[in-house]
Amino acid sequence: MRLQHAFAFLMSLFLLGACSQQRQGPQVAASPATQPTKPLYLSGPYVHENLAVYLVHGPDKIKGKAYLTLAEAMEQKRVVVHETGSVNELAIENVGDDDVYIQSGEIVKGGRQDRTLGTDMIITKAMGKTPIASFCVEHGRWTRRGDEMPTMFLRSDQMVSGKEMKLASNSNYRGADQSKVWASVAENQQDLAKSVGQSVNATTSPSSYQLTLESPALKGKTDDYVTPLARALDDPKNADAIGWCYAVNGEVSGANVYANAQLFRKLWPKLLQSGAVEALAEKRGEAGTGPTTRPTEQVVMDFLSSDRGAKPTEKQVNARTNCATYDGNDSVMLETTDSASAATVHRNYMRK
Repeated sequence: MRLQHAFAFLMSLFLLGACSQQRQGPQVAASPATQPTKPLYLSGPYVHENLAVYLVHGPDKIKGKAYLTLAEAMEQKRVVVHETGSVNELAIENVGDDDVYIQSGEIVKGGRQDRTLGTDMIITKAMGKTPIASFCVEHGRWTRRGDEMPTMFLRSDQMVSGKEMKLASNSNYRGADQSKVWASVAENQQDLAKSVGQSVNATTSPSSYQLTLESPALKGKTDDYVTPLARALDDPKNADAIGWCYAVNGEVSGANVYANAQLFRKLWPKLLQSGAVEALAEKRGEAGTGPTTRPTEQVVMDFLSSDRGAKPTEKQVNARTNCATYDGNDSVMLETTDSASAATVHRNYMRK
């Protein structure tokens, strides 16, 4: 399995090196042994102020495989997320018949404290209540809030945002740390308040990152990013997009590439919202849309291969989920594989 992951990873790096910004544009040649029949390529950038988005195009690796996302499953009452009384571990239960894919960084609301889930995971009904790593994104509360259930969680349409918070709240990364999560939440709230021009902390729980992200004042500002950029996936030429890469203030910050276009499209609203929050928090003055906000295609491709040669640290999360962490000099790539098909479901690239 270790060799299989390593080979799949090397294949992905060669494919990513073959990206081109336009469908008919020039392509970087891969070696004969790894020359794909249809290489990955980029389109974009799609830009709003200090946020630039690039779509990653390519063939579906798991054709016809339709995972339910966490948001879908919770909305349809097919997944229950249980409070365990432990800050850094929850229990998740699939009570439906479909496989559910959970992405690290997704937030669940309620319980004794709002949490973000600390690892990618695929769960099935047969697994019953399954432990999953979590991190608190609300400091201090340990009781029921309003009419929420203290023993379980509600769906959220949010993910954590910003490089520090993403790395600190991922249990597969060596730098994961609850104290750093709390610190990054507080710093992010302060930065957002400066950009918005008023407090974005909720009176019912000032430390809650989830409630901050629900702030009407904040939502109006992030919608300014989301509304124009969301249209990128409406273009028919982007029908085969399987992921994205984004840059804030001219620096590539992160990327997510999935097994198929369907899974990417279902997660796209959360991903874009998270990117918009990061861009807003990092905005300084009247950021324009000049060349400095748009990294070149080569810069994006360099980011997607920046962990080349890093030795993976592998972890079997559960019977269906394997995660490999490639810790490079200035970025981290986490690769999630479905052991039922040996196919890579998600590659998550994060700037350090």
